[in-house]
Amino acid sequence: MANQEVTPRKQQANRMLVFDIWQDILQHLMSYILLILVVASAFSVIYYTHVNRQTTSELEQLYTKRDELDIEWRNLLLEQNSLAEHSAIESRAKKMLKMKRPDSKSEIIITLE
Repeated sequence: MANQEVTPRKQQANRMLVFDIWQDILQHLMSYILLILVVASAFSVIYYTHVNRQTTSELEQLYTKRDELDIEWRNLLLEQNSLAEHSAIESRAKKMLKMKRPDSKSEIIITLE
């Protein structure tokens, strides 16, 4: 019979403990909400810092690629200008001086021994 009396007492104590915990949670509800918001804010700062670093890294890679393409474009412009200059000289020589390219029959090859 002692066991039967202990069990209801334990159940009553457990109910009181649960009730006390629930009352404590309700009493400090605002603190818990603020704690959750602070933790969520901290995680969002970590996440957006990571995203920012990734984006900055991608931006630097794009700047490097842009610089490489800019250098290639400048080299191509120089090549185009030099080719255009050569063809302009050749066309002027043909028109003004009546020059022409020698054919293979008129070419003389000199070998040095």
